[in-house]
Amino acid sequence: MHRTCSRTHAPRPLALLTSTTMKPRKDPPAAPLPEDDDAALFRAAIGPVRELPAADTGPQKPRPKPAARMRDLDEDDARSEFRRMLDANPLLAGDTLSYRRDEVPQRVLQRLARGHYAAQDELDLHHVDAATAEVLLRRFMKEAREAGAGCVRVIHGKGLNSPDGVPTIKNLVDRILRQRSDVLAFHSAPAAAGGTGAVLVLITDR
Repeated sequence: MHRTCSRTHAPRPLALLTSTTMKPRKDPPAAPLPEDDDAALFRAAIGPVRELPAADTGPQKPRPKPAARMRDLDEDDARSEFRRMLDANPLLAGDTLSYRRDEVPQRVLQRLARGHYAAQDELDLHHVDAATAEVLLRRFMKEAREAGAGCVRVIHGKGLNSPDGVPTIKNLVDRILRQRSDVLAFHSAPAAAGGTGAVLVLITDR
């Protein structure tokens, strides 16, 4: 009959456990902070921090658009040149606009003055300033020519409330129409069609 023998390990001495496995681990001492380093002392006091996400500042007020300084200067120059032209020989409220190119017979201008040519398009320049009126008139004449219109009417008003009694828009229309190569003739409209507050213009598509 065999006997089974078992060995019982003796417990390790308490002193050995304490000195090896249970001995607390010591970290190296932290370097002392200089007393005059306020930022370092503050970080040491509050511990590690994390950066918060950027706060939503809400809708921003739109920035003002840059002023079109060169455009304003150009308009000022144009107005100054126009004013010099007016000072030389301005048209007054009751004056008649009348012009024809040399190749246009006089009878054509007479028929235009009587309203024998029907206006195929119309532009009203009431209540606009001189700079806007010039842009609108040039655009209107270009589009009318491209559309094949032979006669148009431009309402410029008599300018009764203009400073110094000089109708600014009326003089502007007269000057621009005289300079255009597509204008054959123009004349103030008959009384029933606006009188001296409007002008009928014959244009060519060439």
